[in-house]
Amino acid sequence: MVHQAVFPMLRAATAAGAILALGTLTACGGATNALPDLPVQQSQYQLGQGDRVLVTVFGQQELTGERVVDGSGNISMPLIGAVKAGGATADELASTISAGLSPKYLNDPKVNVQVLDYRPFYIVGEVQKPGSYPYVDGMSVMNAVALAGGFTYRAREDAVYITRKADPDQAKRTAGVNAPVQPGDVVMVRERYF
Repeated sequence: MVHQAVFPMLRAATAAGAILALGTLTACGGATNALPDLPVQQSQYQLGQGDRVLVTVFGQQELTGERVVDGSGNISMPLIGAVKAGGATADELASTISAGLSPKYLNDPKVNVQVLDYRPFYIVGEVQKPGSYPYVDGMSVMNAVALAGGFTYRAREDAVYITRKADPDQAKRTAGVNAPVQPGDVVMVRERYF
């Protein structure tokens, strides 16, 4: 009889504790400081230093070619010179180039920009071979760890820190092993506590 009265109270206390813990986690920023396990759409990818692109100006072979985004975020184009590429998507860069060529040099130029090579990402901490590695489209944290030779025996294998190059605050955010890695990211594999 006593047990029947205690169990409902115990269930209510457990549910209240779970709600309180969830509220505390949210208030402390735990939920907002984590990165989602969603890949970035490549149409939204912002170009940056070290990216190699193919600029195609249809019908204009001398204007078509590979370009690398330099340290100031620009690419060099014949006729129009330096074009700001850093922070732009491939479609935005194509529009900028088209606007620079028209109407002074070409009437209604058709321009396409395709990313050939992405800037590298970096992985540090508790991996066998920390360093910089070439980015591959669709890469996850687990892919990055595999490229770096796997975890060390001291590694915390369930979560890492990622610092996004595109983040103006350069904040370290917690991410799971399925979280996407983006070009320029710094992935830090932490040491476990025990």
